[in-house]
Amino acid sequence: MRQIYTLILGAASLVATAQEDVMNQLDARSGEYADIALQIWDWAEMGYQEEQSAALLQETLEDAGFSIRKGVAGIPTAFVAEYGSGSPVIGILGEYDALPGLSQKAVPKKEPAGGVAGHACGHHLFGTASAAAAIAVKDWLQANGDQGTIRFYGCPAEEGGSGKVYMTRAGLFDDLDAALHWHPGSMNAANAGAALANKSAKFRFHGVSAHAAGSPERGRSALDGVEAMNMMVNMMREHIPQETRIHYVITDGGKAPNVVPDFAEVYYYARHNTRDVVVEVFDRIVKAAEGAALGTGTTMDYEMIGGTHELLPNLALQRVMYENLVEIGGMTYTPEEKAFAEQIAASLGQESLDAETAATVMPFRETARAYGSTDVGDVSFAVPTVGLSTATWVPGTPAHSWQAVAAGGTSIGLKGMMIAAKTLAKTAIDLYKDPETLQAARAEFLERRGPDFKYVPLLGDREPALNYRD
Repeated sequence: MRQIYTLILGAASLVATAQEDVMNQLDARSGEYADIALQIWDWAEMGYQEEQSAALLQETLEDAGFSIRKGVAGIPTAFVAEYGSGSPVIGILGEYDALPGLSQKAVPKKEPAGGVAGHACGHHLFGTASAAAAIAVKDWLQANGDQGTIRFYGCPAEEGGSGKVYMTRAGLFDDLDAALHWHPGSMNAANAGAALANKSAKFRFHGVSAHAAGSPERGRSALDGVEAMNMMVNMMREHIPQETRIHYVITDGGKAPNVVPDFAEVYYYARHNTRDVVVEVFDRIVKAAEGAALGTGTTMDYEMIGGTHELLPNLALQRVMYENLVEIGGMTYTPEEKAFAEQIAASLGQESLDAETAATVMPFRETARAYGSTDVGDVSFAVPTVGLSTATWVPGTPAHSWQAVAAGGTSIGLKGMMIAAKTLAKTAIDLYKDPETLQAARAEFLERRGPDFKYVPLLGDREPALNYRD
């Protein structure tokens, strides 16, 4: 009995040592990963335009021993990097697209960097941390001689382009046992996630140009069509489910006041907690557009741009990730980081800096309220999926802000990135070692998804909207 007990202790010690080696390797390469993240931050390439960012991550993974499949799902900047063989098959998702109009220097005041876009959602950190975690897991598999496959999914155009939806539609996630992801944020948390289903399109009105003063009766204003549509949709807001969100922006309203515009375009989002309601609301938006065209003597067509499912939680996986995040913990600011963070907090109207939130992990919650949308939702209906967020931004910072861009270009963002990389790596390793958790996750996934579920992408059968940022 004593000999068996000694063997058990020895095996546990080897496992602990192996886990420590993974963390130490991530620490040792943190400078390299910082350089990669900051390079992607500097490029700030928008959705489906991330050629340099995708190439850098591909090169990093290929140098680490991964095989690369480029241009998957008909998207030039989407790719899959793979190492190993057999089951379990664990996937780690990575993003790297920036947002338009949010160029910002890494300083605690609003100061544009002169670019056309900025990483206001921290996807430069997202893609790099996920790649770092995948490499760490690969090293662990190699060192231990364990069977299993690790995949990194290079996922472009999350910001409105629905890149993962096309990848889901192409079946790229179907053979996974679990998919892991994370997201930059203003706190450290690994709670059950939630996201709004979303359907988006560009509505284009076509009219007849004419001199606006000399012969207005001969013109038919495409802008009138857009404005009539917007008015009707705004009246519709009173008569839709309370949780619905509708957003729009006029992307083309004409070129000169004295020319009746023969073309105008408006870009719409419709969101709700469930995809069925989104589809119903979107169809009503289309009817409003058709009525606007009829009433203004114009014609209308529309192009689907994106469409995402809500997020399907998985508590079996979520608890494992939470425990790992708690073990790794949050971050402590250096005096320089604290000074930077205090100025950011002041710019947000905060009376003082909440550094404690960055240093701690939020309590575990089994439910969450959905505020935004993500194409991870479609992945979560294809495979058991789990995620976390880390405090890459100063606590209280909203996403899609210049403050988020600024912090993401500093050591604050880089520290949060490495917390995420370690948590992802430890969680993946735990799943390789514990097939029972994967079985429980699969059972929960099938129950939540329902026996009659059939995946129908909300963007239909359209080809990837590669020019949606043009």
